[in-house]
Amino acid sequence: MSPAPARVLEALREAGDGWLSGELLSGRLGVSRAQVWKHVQALRTRGYRIEGEAGGGYRLCGSPDRLYPEEVLRGLETRWMAHPYHHLETTDSTNRVAFELASAGAPHGTTVVAEGQTAGRGRLGRSFFSPPHLNLYTSVVLRPDVSLASAPTVILAAAVAVAESVAATLGDAEAVDIKWPNDVQIDGRKAAGILMELHAEAARVGFLVLGIGVNLNVEREDFPSELRETATSLRAVSGRSVDRVAFARLLYGTLEEVMDRFATAGFESLRPRFEARFQMPGRRVDVSEAGGGATIQGVALGIDPDGALRVRADDGRERRVVAGDVTLSPAGAPP
Repeated sequence: MSPAPARVLEALREAGDGWLSGELLSGRLGVSRAQVWKHVQALRTRGYRIEGEAGGGYRLCGSPDRLYPEEVLRGLETRWMAHPYHHLETTDSTNRVAFELASAGAPHGTTVVAEGQTAGRGRLGRSFFSPPHLNLYTSVVLRPDVSLASAPTVILAAAVAVAESVAATLGDAEAVDIKWPNDVQIDGRKAAGILMELHAEAARVGFLVLGIGVNLNVEREDFPSELRETATSLRAVSGRSVDRVAFARLLYGTLEEVMDRFATAGFESLRPRFEARFQMPGRRVDVSEAGGGATIQGVALGIDPDGALRVRADDGRERRVVAGDVTLSPAGAPP
């Protein structure tokens, strides 16, 4: 949004339920009343509900369900997360856009959000269902001081932030868990996924991009048929609509706190919060290692300090999985 309509919007917000005359707005902005009217029309085009009355001026009656900067950044109390903030109506992938920005020198905390994606990406080349104006699709540029060997723990830290944000919004901490390494589940169904892509410099991470998709308001019947039994949304679980702007603010604030802790004390400082939502230990798993590796069947034991999953295979050997795809047996199934 250009500065002049943004100033009109802020003035209308300050007025609350009251009316502001075109003359007052004209004087405050230093423009003609005709230009004020054009700025009001620009706001209406973006979905703001503004009443106008001859001789009475203008009054803001409602804001659109959009993740505009003037909505999300208003009231966002982060120091570096989502600064700067790039809003797109649609794109193929927020991760692609964020990676290009990072490659061009975008700073730590640069954030991209889209109302919809035409080619949302998940791990291992999968797609991520991304209908417009219902969920949160966002990617964040991070420049952590971390080795390549420790980079996988960043995605585990991010999973903590996403899971805690989902639980706080639902008001039900017990229903939300983390499936290694990047899925957040509600009652065993995927509600959010995280994709991490990085650029290396020698043995260190130059930058990485965290792509986060959270199913907020999509109805269960609107998921593709192949996802209806395995995916869910906060609305499908709670029966109520989720304020996407409020959720975005909560997630960015939580993610900043988690990443600050990660930077100062490493993943071990976050391990208790991760393990509080990590319900895989003791469960039977089938693990397909990334890159066409072997399939391991056994019982999940836990995670190592570098984020690798430990599995006791059916042959009795303990195996470490750095990257792979996990299928869980039903809870309570015998080992």
